[in-house]
Amino acid sequence: MKKFILDLTVTENLRLHANYALLKLTDQSRLPEMLPGQFAEIRVDGSPTTFLRRPISINYIDRARNEVWFLIQLVGDGTKHLAEAKPGDIINVVLPLGNGFTISQTPSDKLLLVGGGVGTAPMLYLGEQLAQNGSKPTFLLGARSNKDLLQLDDFKAIGEVYTTTEDGSHGEKGYVTQHSILTKVNFEQIYTCGPKPMMMAVAKYAKSNQIECEVSLENTMACGIGACLCCVEDTTEGHLCVCKEGPIFNIKKLLWQI
Repeated sequence: MKKFILDLTVTENLRLHANYALLKLTDQSRLPEMLPGQFAEIRVDGSPTTFLRRPISINYIDRARNEVWFLIQLVGDGTKHLAEAKPGDIINVVLPLGNGFTISQTPSDKLLLVGGGVGTAPMLYLGEQLAQNGSKPTFLLGARSNKDLLQLDDFKAIGEVYTTTEDGSHGEKGYVTQHSILTKVNFEQIYTCGPKPMMMAVAKYAKSNQIECEVSLENTMACGIGACLCCVEDTTEGHLCVCKEGPIFNIKKLLWQI
């Protein structure tokens, strides 16, 4: 897909949690087409310690408002600076980057979307697109506590939502791979994004149950175009740049010990 360098305008910047912000951007022209699972490289202006763009997953596309959403976890000066952006501010982005999730043309009600922490971000747009295609997605969202579960109302507007928290403050206590829904429904396809240990556990479950599974890797992606080689992943096809050949991979292509 064609890539664009755009100066987008902030329409809204919501602090969802002390450590998370939802940044909404728009353009005077119609935003380009973007696929679920793709990401953007966002330039951070005004931060003396931030020299590289920040790779952020595309959270949602609101076509009616011509907005692209980014769910941002505040982990350093760059992301904290983005969380302070105000309506009317201009932010330079490169998008869409990478490849998207595979969306079957045959509708299904046996699709499971698993997100952990800020890894829930690409699941929202993916779920919306699956629903647009006639499918009924099921979401399984995991977090440390109820305070870390984000955008639940948005997910519930699209499909069934199940949750796990490590402290038991919302949903079932434990990890996503321990949720009882996995013993009740025979899913046909799993999509997942989150911490690598979580994705590896989901991949192991999928493999043992012969379920197709795609993961969204979150390797360090400095350039977003496959030039810097910071995000190389070992695969069955050799060393591939996650930012260019991914970030979406079928688990059959990854050399994970699953």
